[in-house]
Amino acid sequence: MASLPLDPFTLAVVVFDRISPFHLSVPCLVFEDRPDLGVPSYRIRICGVEAGPLRTSAGFTLQAPHGLRGLGGAGTIIVPSWRDPQERPPEALLAALRKAHARGARVVGLCLGAFVLAEAGLLDGRQATTHWNWAERFARQFPEVRLNPGVLYVDEGDVVTSAGTAAGLDCCLHLLRSQCGAEVANAVARRMVVQPHRHGGQSQFIEQPVALGSGRDSFTEALAWAEGHLDHPLTVDTLATRARMSRRTFTRHFRRKTGTTVWAWLLQRRLTFAQRLLETTGHPVEHVAALAGFGSAVSLRLHFRQLLKTSPTAYRRAFQGDFQSD
Repeated sequence: MASLPLDPFTLAVVVFDRISPFHLSVPCLVFEDRPDLGVPSYRIRICGVEAGPLRTSAGFTLQAPHGLRGLGGAGTIIVPSWRDPQERPPEALLAALRKAHARGARVVGLCLGAFVLAEAGLLDGRQATTHWNWAERFARQFPEVRLNPGVLYVDEGDVVTSAGTAAGLDCCLHLLRSQCGAEVANAVARRMVVQPHRHGGQSQFIEQPVALGSGRDSFTEALAWAEGHLDHPLTVDTLATRARMSRRTFTRHFRRKTGTTVWAWLLQRRLTFAQRLLETTGHPVEHVAALAGFGSAVSLRLHFRQLLKTSPTAYRRAFQGDFQSD
């Protein structure tokens, strides 16, 4: 039988006996039909590894309308977790994932779902992450995978992995952003009342995530000010002064609160702002670079290619048609 053509807006979510309802709900919530927010009509298939009814970790059961054949034609396949990292997944699931990947589908392993992708051999020689509590076992079990246990998610293009629980939300919002743009992903995040963008390289170990605008302490006010002045030459000393802290105290506090460095945080905020400008305005690339604080179009193009694997003009064309060439 000929393979079905890939549909970028068909999403297959793998379910199995003893699945966590939260992990299953994450991709379903992020990709559910929200035309008022600009989300396209994704076709979500819930595909069971075993015949139902399937038990959940919360004590109720569910019935998957599709079996593993439902992975056929899906542009993205998500394994939202796995029931036991010490249990090898059924060969039928591993074979189905290999086949889907070979025909060009993007395969995503959230939390312990990374174990499933690794068992299928899809992560060999690649970077990946998983829940920090199981990282040591993962590294022993799959030495051929370049594990980064401290980050929220890792996007290798055709394979994507994330850390546990809430990091799955960050990863799915990242997938939505890559397909539908920053404006749509931010709107969905606001509706879900979660932070619009935590980039993949951010640490899993955050003492107290910063919610800009929800507090009045000098630290959050300094970061809110920075977000409104991205076109300024912002430095650690500038932000430390606004936060009324010494440079050393501010740097330590920043890492503890955000899980990343000041430079990485500013770069991601500037990149996200540039994406929004490219999606929603006709500003020349040079103007976008200046408004977002990159200084020059050359710098903007460099960071786009390094982090997004595209150019500003190609990104703009994907979301709003042709504009001035860069």
